[in-house]
Amino acid sequence: MFGGGIAAVPIVDTIEPDVAQLVKDAQSGDTSAFAQLYQRYAGMVHLIAMSRLPSDEIADVVQETFLRALCRLKSLRVAEAFGPWLSTIARNIVLDVERKRAAAVAQDEEPLQAATQHEDMQAGTAVRAIRALPKAYRKTIAMRVLHGMTGPEIARRTGLTLGSVRVNLHRGMKLLRERLGCRSFRHAKARALFHRAGHVV
Repeated sequence: MFGGGIAAVPIVDTIEPDVAQLVKDAQSGDTSAFAQLYQRYAGMVHLIAMSRLPSDEIADVVQETFLRALCRLKSLRVAEAFGPWLSTIARNIVLDVERKRAAAVAQDEEPLQAATQHEDMQAGTAVRAIRALPKAYRKTIAMRVLHGMTGPEIARRTGLTLGSVRVNLHRGMKLLRERLGCRSFRHAKARALFHRAGHVV
């Protein structure tokens, strides 16, 4: 529904609306505003799911998270809290999936099949790669990829100029994609996630 191909766009010198404004617009029925929220936060939800579930269940969790968010959006009273609110929805869905898998195993009296080593590496490699970035890029990239923050939001939080944030994002994401591409992190959706995160500021 929301996960169709999103073309990467170049970084330009325009300031996008704050998340709070996008949330308020989406609450008023603006579907394009909700689509922008999806672009900004899909990466965060993807990583939350990836850290706990097999790769074949991640896309469904991302989809379900945003469907629930859309249905419950009008109940969100503090628009600025959208990120934490969405991450809570994602974590609850992950827990639901884990409970269903455990119940199915108990019913069949079979041991719960653990995530494969490759799936564990996908989640671990992504986080480790961000932590291993040069200090100049590490915090900026973490705020963008893990927390879905925009360039202007990162600038306000860190005290950096917007120009410096964009340079750090551009260089840091390029380095991150190179490192992930050279390791085991070759999942197409994950690569697309980091590609969008580096260009949609």
